[in-house]
Amino acid sequence: MNDCAMVTVPCLITVAAGVLAPGHLGELTRYLPFELADDVLESTRTVQKRMRALPSRVGIYFVLALALFPGVGYLRVWGKMTAALEDLGLPRPSEKALRDLRRRLGPAPVKAMFESVAVPLAPPGTPGVFYQGLRTVAFDGLNSVKVPDSGRNRSWLGKTMTCLGLAGYPAMRMVVLAETGTRGLLGAVIGGKGERSEVPLARKLVPLLREGMLLLADRAYDAADLLKEAAAAGAHVLVRGSAARKPPVLEVLPDGSYLSRIDGLGVRIIEAALDVHGADGTRLGDGYRLITTLLDWRRYPAGELIHLYHERWEIEIGHRWHRSSCAAFSWLRSFVAAGFCFGGCPAGAGIEAGWACPAFA
Repeated sequence: MNDCAMVTVPCLITVAAGVLAPGHLGELTRYLPFELADDVLESTRTVQKRMRALPSRVGIYFVLALALFPGVGYLRVWGKMTAALEDLGLPRPSEKALRDLRRRLGPAPVKAMFESVAVPLAPPGTPGVFYQGLRTVAFDGLNSVKVPDSGRNRSWLGKTMTCLGLAGYPAMRMVVLAETGTRGLLGAVIGGKGERSEVPLARKLVPLLREGMLLLADRAYDAADLLKEAAAAGAHVLVRGSAARKPPVLEVLPDGSYLSRIDGLGVRIIEAALDVHGADGTRLGDGYRLITTLLDWRRYPAGELIHLYHERWEIEIGHRWHRSSCAAFSWLRSFVAAGFCFGGCPAGAGIEAGWACPAFA
């Protein structure tokens, strides 16, 4: 039998003084430092008017801690934040005090912090992130982050219809833009009851596209207006077209692809036949019609683009945080909108899922 032993490794940490001490998240504070928290509070004018037992900076780190521990109540999350600070004589706030702290903070500083850190992560040339000098990014949406079935949440999000009737809980429609290789988020938007379609939400993220990016997306995003806006932003696209789209053949190229136009936008179409053989002898076939603005068939061969398209699935792996971790407790904590709105998004659920969760995705 193997010998077992318990080893204790002491670790010295430096925290702020007094009531600001709980504003510490271990290693994560290296990436979301005090200076960043103070800067977003200053820029959003949410610094406390007087020094309280629960200052605004502590509120930001408390919201981030809520995202780290999705299945834990307010007081237990606070306990985790202050577990190593027993000797400082910190106040023990009530759940109401922590709720009031979130209301006082609102969504603006957490949203600003997310937008400050949501940048491309990989340096140029990183394998799995770049193709022919282009940074690969992807759009995708999810509809599986549930919120409590309260009146305010229903009025904001509504309920989706399933094959068995109305869903039990309202669910967020979230669309994100991510760097495929690192799965780092570049932007996120949340739609309300009248914004269940992914394309209008994705159009709000188009300003984040830049020259030198290659956007990968599935057939839900082959809308002509979205493709034209992405191209106007300087990015190239590689999008799977829907079966209903029948682009005209203008010129057949030597690699089997052909040039076409979609609502005035010059594109190249690649018809890909997929043939899958199972270990039990089963055989499945399918076809892809890929739409791209990479018109040079010599520099961007059709075979390479067919293989590259599957990099889009990296964003699905990134969504695992929301589906399996951020929403591990079946639904988020925020029962009400807390009286704050930002871009049509109620503060409680919007902070918890829209900006705090993506900060750690």
